[in-house]
Amino acid sequence: MPAIARRAGISQPYIYALFPSKKALFAAAHTRVVDRIRDGFAAAAREATGPGDALRRAGTSFLAADREALLCQLQGYAASGDPELREHVRGELTRLFDDVLAITGASRDDVALFFAGGMFLTVAGALDVPKAYWPKPPYGGS
Repeated sequence: MPAIARRAGISQPYIYALFPSKKALFAAAHTRVVDRIRDGFAAAAREATGPGDALRRAGTSFLAADREALLCQLQGYAASGDPELREHVRGELTRLFDDVLAITGASRDDVALFFAGGMFLTVAGALDVPKAYWPKPPYGGS
């Protein structure tokens, strides 16, 4: 908590005034990351010509996510052994899934495959996997 307070430019007691626990702080940070990803998907898909194009554009926008956002997502999945955090992370994942359905107009199966690819990109991005292992453009290969 001291490092978080320093980075945020606030006192440690103020963090506890805002968040009753470390779990609550993490849940708020995780929600913020998911919201940023969702906003990126929506902005990218605005000019799409159809569901497939919308998914491609959204996937490309995901590649712009910063490494800390990727790590926050992975930490959420790893922390899901805790029932309270599992409920939160599951809720954010299903909310994002439903939003991608609405944003893109794609089928549930296509969105599930989109998320499967996104999981690979999340792990690959967090681990700095060489681009030779990534899918071909527009999803991030070079």
